Amino acid sequence: MAERETSSNDNPREEREDRGRGGNSRYFRKPKTDPFEADKSLKIDYKDTELLKRFLTPEGKIRPRRQTGVNARNQRKLARAIKRARHIALLSYTDDTLD
Repeated sequence: MAERETSSNDNPREEREDRGRGGNSRYFRKPKTDPFEADKSLKIDYKDTELLKRFLTPEGKIRPRRQTGVNARNQRKLARAIKRARHIALLSYTDDTLD
């Protein structure tokens, strides 16, 4: 039997790994800094709706930590403040637009 030569086109997985980042290496994002730790004048308060709106999506959902860079303790405080502001109608539960 004749041995056949292998090329990089025979294995589609190899082809995918060669494109882009160089094989099996993973992409790690630069860690974001917590805005509440960086600027000590910022306080998490349910009455500060402009600050709280920065941490909501356009649909009204609370943004996750990986998007905002807030640490775990402050994320819990932030979620609690958003929920309090919603409960007393300072923030809406959903987006403000009507379809």
